[in-house]
Amino acid sequence: MQDFRKKYDMPRAIPIKKIIVETLQVKTFVFKHVLGSLPGQFVNLWIPRVDEKPMSIAYDNGKEFWLTIFAVGNFSGAMHTLKVGDYVGIRGPYGKPFAFNKGKRLVMMAGGYGAAPLYNLTMKAVEQGCKVDFVIGARSKAHLLYIERIKKLKNVQLHIATDDGSAGIKGYNTVILEDLMAKAKLKKGVSQKIDCVYACGPELMMKKISDMCYANSINAQLSIERYMKCGFGVCGQCCVDPTGERMCMEGPVVDNVRARKISEFGKYHRDKTGKMHQF
Repeated sequence: MQDFRKKYDMPRAIPIKKIIVETLQVKTFVFKHVLGSLPGQFVNLWIPRVDEKPMSIAYDNGKEFWLTIFAVGNFSGAMHTLKVGDYVGIRGPYGKPFAFNKGKRLVMMAGGYGAAPLYNLTMKAVEQGCKVDFVIGARSKAHLLYIERIKKLKNVQLHIATDDGSAGIKGYNTVILEDLMAKAKLKKGVSQKIDCVYACGPELMMKKISDMCYANSINAQLSIERYMKCGFGVCGQCCVDPTGERMCMEGPVVDNVRARKISEFGKYHRDKTGKMHQF
């Protein structure tokens, strides 16, 4: 049975250890399981008799991992009805993770739910001596995620932007990035230099960040999500135009040089039938 599961990548049945209510629409599900993932990777989460969906990993300490899920559709809504002790199926981890060098200055650009996977990356980065500016954007204060957890991390400066101004500055988080870049230019050759920008969240936000980093000659890594069905490069559902790269294998983390070769980036994506949907 174990050989069969390994060969065909069958889901592992894992019980929910704990559920943390983050907001009215967001819950974090904790699983006590050795997953062995890296920041930026994802798992395929299966709810029997419902569906299977890819989910970003919000935390993994080698003993347990977290999935932070926003109740936005039928599948995520079904996940929110589950209780501690209920079982789900897990496949993975899959995908190309984020990468960083020790002791560098990094900027995290999180839009909405993107705060969770970037928190995972930030934890690993500060352990390796990095200094981090963590920039979060959300519709309002009520939609901000992981704020208190981020505040507890050493060598991390938290910046907040909300559409309605209920927390942080009023406006988009890219306004904060523009300010950080301007300050870095004024202090060339010192520790203010930005070595890499990491982005996870709405694709239009990431496209703006891609353009800003390109214009300022700053490295960037972007988490580009597509409809990922198999998770290991066989089905072709997550291939992007015109490169044909599979976001479950060559992504979801893509450096800015490669991202800018993807003609559909920031313009459209395809659903499970292959139909195009404009952003």
